[in-house]
Amino acid sequence: MRIIQREDYTRMPWKNGKGLTEEIMAFPVGSTMETFDWRLSIAHVGEDGPFSLFPGVDRSIALLDGEGLRLDLPDGDSMVLAPYGQPFAFAGEWAISSTNLGGPTIDLNIMTRRGRYQHSMRRHHGAGPLNVSAKTEMILVFETAAVVEASERAIDIPAFSSVMLNAGEHISIIADDMLHLLMIELQPIG
Repeated sequence: MRIIQREDYTRMPWKNGKGLTEEIMAFPVGSTMETFDWRLSIAHVGEDGPFSLFPGVDRSIALLDGEGLRLDLPDGDSMVLAPYGQPFAFAGEWAISSTNLGGPTIDLNIMTRRGRYQHSMRRHHGAGPLNVSAKTEMILVFETAAVVEASERAIDIPAFSSVMLNAGEHISIIADDMLHLLMIELQPIG
């Protein structure tokens, strides 16, 4: 188990220069936007506009903070990322434009390079405790503070921090109130 505190995330401009991202982690370590197999980050969306294009990459996105983010899709449809709503998966080459609803938003974004990794992202919100057993590499991003119990240790996890589990690891998660987190599973291909 590896804990990544928010202050340890790497801040950098978006690929298109229109905003700021906090990179939680990427694989392989030291990879760039062009060479990652997978990348997990938090995006600060302060203004409306286009998403960066990532050809050959599959993406999933979920709202972490804010009233909502409307995504205008290339087929003319649109969808809204809502507070505590489920993530939205799409191809990185899609030309998507976003509009903040009621002010700036913060979202979580997982990207996997097609042919190298695949991913799934799902949101959990409910009363704890929550027992988690990682079947593959798994990253948990906490929307609220919680306590993780593993190997007879209790570790405080602040909001917006992350926990990475290797396949076969088991933890229990406890929160004072409702537990809100996003669960990302990563699977290498081949």
